Amino acid sequence: MAEKSYLDLKSEVWDTKKCSGCGACVAVCPADALSFAEGELVVSPKSNGYCKQATDSVPCGACYDVCPRIGDQPKDTLGAHIELLSAKAAFEIPHRQSGGAVTAILSNALDEGLIDAVVTVTEDPWTLKPTSVVITKSDVLIHEAGSRYSWWVPLLAALKDAAITRKYTKVAIVGVPCAVQAAARIRASENDLLRPYAKAIRLVVGLFCTETFDYAALVYGKLEKHYKLAPHEIKKLDVKGKLDILKQDGTHLSVPLADLEETIRPGCRICTDFSSLCADLSAGAVGSPAGSTTLIIRNDTGKGFVESAIRNHRLVTEKSVDVSAIEKLANSKIRKNSR
Repeated sequence: MAEKSYLDLKSEVWDTKKCSGCGACVAVCPADALSFAEGELVVSPKSNGYCKQATDSVPCGACYDVCPRIGDQPKDTLGAHIELLSAKAAFEIPHRQSGGAVTAILSNALDEGLIDAVVTVTEDPWTLKPTSVVITKSDVLIHEAGSRYSWWVPLLAALKDAAITRKYTKVAIVGVPCAVQAAARIRASENDLLRPYAKAIRLVVGLFCTETFDYAALVYGKLEKHYKLAPHEIKKLDVKGKLDILKQDGTHLSVPLADLEETIRPGCRICTDFSSLCADLSAGAVGSPAGSTTLIIRNDTGKGFVESAIRNHRLVTEKSVDVSAIEKLANSKIRKNSR
């Protein structure tokens, strides 16, 4: 059977508003023909019109093979795992989210040489605008710690920079479920064009996620206009059944998610994966006491990274996880997005 081209991806995913915006297709396109434009509620990538498969009949299909919106969405809550832990960093992380466990695990891995790069999200400190980035130093990772995954960003677009341009061979990816699903497809694919990416991915850390918000639509279309809140007044965002905003002055603003429907990416509305089922290690605040992170260790790879951080006194753990809290949110997402 002939490989699928970006035209198939366009008709099946982009034109039907199913695109998650994970950025995987942008990363793996060998012609660098795909990109995301700047603007409010960018629904899908754009193409410059050239495609190896469609234009020159050269076998490719890379973009189609990595898309997490091809095929059925998963309908599980916790997913396969070998252990659940409540954890927190054993050292100070200035802007940490929940327990800072993910930062502790990854900074330890960088220091120990278990990984040589992290594909993650950073933000402009004044506007909070997010971008995907490749971080290679633990002190930089610690400095950049914080919750930026409430914003949409085509995270995996930075994977090409890490694995192909800069030729890192032990890359960790930290992302929401759609990016994690795309990484899993890369790892499992038999497409020769994807093998350099698969070989470079050493660890995938998946974050709990209900949905992501479009930056421009949320900040300028909702928070500034309706709540009179400028970006520089926001210190931290957290989504736990509502959008909780910690302001720079220490006060909080809670915004019901029902008020933010128009700022949610259209592609999020079909996602049924809350706990990043395809990751090596999943993490989130739900299910653990305040100040701690829930870790779902899914396989031996994830377990090895956690154990290394514990052994080097970078991470402290306990087994007090409220599984029902995770399952409640996961089931809620499944019901909402399976309609």
